Amino acid sequence: MSTKSELFGQVLHMFVKRQLLVRDDDSDEPTPDCQVESDYDDKNWGARISSIFVIMVTSMFGAFFPILSSRYSFIRLPNWCFFIAKFFGSGVIIATAFIHLLQPANENLSDDCLGGVFASYPLAFGIALIMLFVMFFIELIAYKYVEDFIVPEAQRAINAGHAHTHGMGNGDYAAKDFEENDSGKSADEKNIANEDPDSSVQENDSASNYLGNLLAVFILEFGIIFHSVFVGLTLGCAGKEFVTLYIVLVFHQMFEGLGLGTRIAMVDWPKSKRLTPWLLALAYGLTTPISIAIGVGIRNSYLPGSRTALITNGVFDSISAGILIYTGLVELMAHEFLFSEEFKGKEAMGKMVVAYIVMMVGAGVMALLGKWA
Repeated sequence: MSTKSELFGQVLHMFVKRQLLVRDDDSDEPTPDCQVESDYDDKNWGARISSIFVIMVTSMFGAFFPILSSRYSFIRLPNWCFFIAKFFGSGVIIATAFIHLLQPANENLSDDCLGGVFASYPLAFGIALIMLFVMFFIELIAYKYVEDFIVPEAQRAINAGHAHTHGMGNGDYAAKDFEENDSGKSADEKNIANEDPDSSVQENDSASNYLGNLLAVFILEFGIIFHSVFVGLTLGCAGKEFVTLYIVLVFHQMFEGLGLGTRIAMVDWPKSKRLTPWLLALAYGLTTPISIAIGVGIRNSYLPGSRTALITNGVFDSISAGILIYTGLVELMAHEFLFSEEFKGKEAMGKMVVAYIVMMVGAGVMALLGKWA
């Protein structure tokens, strides 16, 4: 019995001693210094200035063209072009989340020079995970608010309007915003719609869908804007990799803008919000060029490999990754393929397969660009 106790004690002693030795070795191991000198090499000055304007043009084109095409007949493209742009853009956004955000975020937050908790825990994935739950919570609250307040209020307004025979009921305030959508209907059609209970249900669904799409677009814009700021700063301060990064970011920003612009164009914007889509596209188009200009201005003092820059870039890229992963998988994939009316019925199977292939191509192209940027 004593022999077994002694053996157990020896094993326990060896285990504890080994753990202490490992801990001592880890604590004594020198940590590499973070970057203290700028990568800027004072070359390609003309190209750096041109990148501000070239990337502004390509970003603006990607963001504005789908909106323009959906509004004006003289540049309106066939429906299949918009269809391709829509699902290609979805693939681009999903690949951006994983390849262009989450991977660099993990690389920054696990850099050897940071040490401490950064070396012992995958913080980038943890932050992205938190953002997934935050986005889901926000959407839960938003839909609950629509269900409990917006839809009942709209229903009361419609019922009040029905109480007046062809009159101006209390529901007119809800209809004014969407008068553009009804402009093509005759007076008889409008009266029938106002008196039809099924039409009231459709109006409630339309309001709910509008608010859901609005929330999704703003979340998408928020995530992409975050990413665009650091992309611009990186390009403005880049050293020997500037030329490669410049070429890749031209396509990167155009494809990303195409994905965002297509989603903005899909929202049935009411008359009172007619400027909102243009402002959203403009914000995207200007963010990266302004960030490049700032990067050029601070090129000698900004250190992408410094402790502050690594943590800041890593945290914000992780936040953006979580936002875009949620938006891409839930809003752009699940809603579009599983819950949308576009692919209902057996006859839509071929169309769904084409959309899926286009989305994979978009993701593949954006993922390939991740080899250089």
